[in-house]
Amino acid sequence: MRLSIVIPTLNESAVIEHTIQRALELRPIEVVVADGQSQDKTGELARSAGAIVVASERGRGRQLNAGGRASTGDVLLFLHADCWLEPQGAEQIEAALRDDSVIGGAFCQRIDHERPIFRWLERGNAARVRWRHLPYGDQGIFVRRSAFESIGGFAEVRLMEDVLLMREFRRRRWRIKLLPGPIHVDPRRWLKQGVIRQTLRNWTLLAGLKLGISPDRLAEFYSSHSVVPGS
Repeated sequence: MRLSIVIPTLNESAVIEHTIQRALELRPIEVVVADGQSQDKTGELARSAGAIVVASERGRGRQLNAGGRASTGDVLLFLHADCWLEPQGAEQIEAALRDDSVIGGAFCQRIDHERPIFRWLERGNAARVRWRHLPYGDQGIFVRRSAFESIGGFAEVRLMEDVLLMREFRRRRWRIKLLPGPIHVDPRRWLKQGVIRQTLRNWTLLAGLKLGISPDRLAEFYSSHSVVPGS
């Protein structure tokens, strides 16, 4: 397996060095940071930490595709800048993809906070993958390059590109797998917004998408209610 790790960023200077350091522990052939015109030192810090940095128009879908195009591995792992995967995660990916019927998947989370409500959130997110086959980007989506390219990559939208990707996987009846990981997730957005409020917001966005509201229109709602960088 030749693993490429792609990380979209927007003003992530506070965390990007740690994220890249952890990503390199997975022994990928490269770590590609797709930066969406950050106004801080994200790009400079990413390069010094050992990543390839590519400039992109802002918007996670566009950034993820730009990073994917700049990468060369036959397996792509897309990580958010506030997430990091335990080193055994690479071995778990390789083992999962020995089954030719599996085209990708995601990981069980460990939200890095000790409040019990986060354990419930982790279980709920894992159940969503098992029963609805719908991992989110903060669960570390991995996919075979051949499958990713055959569908044209992510939808180039500002938000919910992960949901749209998984919808396409389900439409094609492609099999994904939930791996134990864990993938560590920074609790910043839940602490800032509140766990229940953030969860209800996510459900609202999903309902809006189901009703046919465009992801870019939903992104306007999300951005107007969130002050978390790169969210």
